[in-house]
Amino acid sequence: MKKIIFRFLIFIFLLIFGFITYLSTFGIKTKAFNDQIIKEVKKINNQLELELDKISIILDPFKFKLVLKTIGANLKNKNKLIKLESVKSNIDIKTFINKKFSLSELDINTRTIKIKNLISFVRSIEDNPQIFILEKLVKEGYLIADINLKFDQKGNIKDDFIIKGFVKDGVVKPFKKIDLSKINFIFTIKNNEFEFKDINLSYDNNNLKFPELIIIKQKNEFLISGKNKNKNLVLDDNKINQLLNNSLSNVKFESAEFDLENTFSFKINDKYKIDDLKINSLMNLKSSKIVSSKNLKEFFPELNEIIELSDHQIQIEYKKDLLSIIGNGNILIQEKKDNIYYNFSKSKTNLKFDTSLEIKKNPFYLNFLNYKKDQDDELKIIILGAKNLLSNEINLKDISIKEKNNKFEFKNLLLSNKYKIKSISKVNLDYFDNDLLKNELSIKKKDKDYLLESKSFNATKIIDDLLKADKNSESEKIFSGNFRLNIEIKEAFLDKDHLVEDLNGYLKFNDSEVIDANLLGDFSNNKRINFTIRSTSNEKITTLYSDLAKPFVNRYKFIRGFEEGNLNFHSIKQNNVSNSKLIIDNFKVQEVPALAKLLTLASLQGIADLLTGEGIRFTDFEMKFSNKDELMIIEELYAIGPAISLLMDGYIEGDDLISLRGTLVPATTINRTISSIPLLGDILVGKKVGEGVFGVSFKIKGPPKKLKTTVNPVKTLTPRFITRTLEKIKKN
Repeated sequence: MKKIIFRFLIFIFLLIFGFITYLSTFGIKTKAFNDQIIKEVKKINNQLELELDKISIILDPFKFKLVLKTIGANLKNKNKLIKLESVKSNIDIKTFINKKFSLSELDINTRTIKIKNLISFVRSIEDNPQIFILEKLVKEGYLIADINLKFDQKGNIKDDFIIKGFVKDGVVKPFKKIDLSKINFIFTIKNNEFEFKDINLSYDNNNLKFPELIIIKQKNEFLISGKNKNKNLVLDDNKINQLLNNSLSNVKFESAEFDLENTFSFKINDKYKIDDLKINSLMNLKSSKIVSSKNLKEFFPELNEIIELSDHQIQIEYKKDLLSIIGNGNILIQEKKDNIYYNFSKSKTNLKFDTSLEIKKNPFYLNFLNYKKDQDDELKIIILGAKNLLSNEINLKDISIKEKNNKFEFKNLLLSNKYKIKSISKVNLDYFDNDLLKNELSIKKKDKDYLLESKSFNATKIIDDLLKADKNSESEKIFSGNFRLNIEIKEAFLDKDHLVEDLNGYLKFNDSEVIDANLLGDFSNNKRINFTIRSTSNEKITTLYSDLAKPFVNRYKFIRGFEEGNLNFHSIKQNNVSNSKLIIDNFKVQEVPALAKLLTLASLQGIADLLTGEGIRFTDFEMKFSNKDELMIIEELYAIGPAISLLMDGYIEGDDLISLRGTLVPATTINRTISSIPLLGDILVGKKVGEGVFGVSFKIKGPPKKLKTTVNPVKTLTPRFITRTLEKIKKN
């Protein structure tokens, strides 16, 4: 009997063991639990409907749980459907025996789902602004996810749920002109933490990689941090301008090729705005092309149309509205590469900058100072300053230009929002200019005025600019504000051969216009020069007297071999129109190409030969003219001398057109004519038979480089010519 009972027990044990083994290994299929699982899913959201096939039940004897699994389930809401690969759940055997069925864990494995369909499905359950925006941004892509949900005894989802999966071939359009495509990544979602790894995407044919991106939800905020590392990125001008969003409107990029490594973090607050953004970047800029500005041509005479940057190492940091950019590398502005360093720091109200440029085998000009760099020497430019982003004023705290023993220093140069000079605290110049003349000059500010002191200064370039026709374009006005410049120069060169000693006086400026001036200096041999300007409410009077006319006349390239003579200039300017008178006495010229051509055409070859010999002497030269903008009207130009006299008028329109006409008469004819005035008949024919004509009338017209000259002989001099000659003879 004992054996029978023992065997029976063994049989029962083996039967139970076999049953448990079978349930643990193969399980059984049934629909008995379908309704219970569907009810549990509805606890998540009562709008959800779960379609299940037969469920496989497998026993987990070690955890004392039943594992329920089905293949090919569907999750529905209204007319939206999500196909699932499988649904798996665990049931505590104790609750099952006690008929208190509840899920302790639910694993859902999806099939490949279109992301737009998934968003649409979620939106059908819970429609909110975030999901609506997400649906607008996401254009394409697929998702596969494994969802693990754990339930408490009341059937509520615990906070330790886990969602894992990956996204493939996603397409997102966050902004109008920016498309992100080929988006692939792996993700893990745990309660309030979202982790994304191995993110790959494409932007403008550039493959971007983000090793990790982490999003943590804290109350109503999202904390986002991540890294990215990308190589061989290429952007064209359109993409660069889109990214910069006109923040560098003065700079036009053509292209850029670079490697980029970033770490970043930021918050998205409850109003969906980005806050506390932090970015640390390291950029290897392989090459970039920038369209050059024509204004640079004044400093870089061989300026390329495109400026190229290469091999730049750039550190970029952004934190709390403060952007810092530090970099250096090669820059190709002209024929050969130079080196540039830059440090920019931008806040909401201020932009600070510290830059240096090393120019090696390229030219560099400072035309306003008559200076150019030696081609073989190295020159370094340092600019340190700041821009007020509210007023757009620029303070150039330090500008330093050095080449061997040549130095240019400017301190605290304040520019207005229209780039006009408002003030400067100090200027030091110590250099040899293009004429190989030594310049030592300093300017210091005292209260509202300035003091210019110099041991030696070449004023050639400044005088050249002053002698140009009046210009009123805004680009010519470089000062803003009123100030007085006191001048003390021991030696001032008007040109290489003419030196003025002890040039003292002052200039008063109203914005860029000199309204009051008095400069006085000495040439050698007790000869003087004096320049004055006096202004009233409606006119400005300018005078220049020089015992030496040559340093001023020599600036006109069409006159060569000018000697002797003194100069007296007087001008009155009203309503932007200048009426001027220029007088030069007792001088001679050796070469005037235009005059030589007239003499040759008039068959006065003997007088023409004088121009290339000893020169033609004039006792008087007087010109009355007016200027308005680019138009110069010559009311009368009269010159008289022992060999020839000239009377002329006309106009000059800038560099476009010259139109002159006048009368040219040999001096022998004038003398005979004047002596014969009582006998008017002799004026017409002369006293001797066959003496010929009195002189010639002429016209000169056309563009400056294509002038046409016509000459006609005359036998009768105009009363105006005779009157002007008599006035001069009487005066002399």
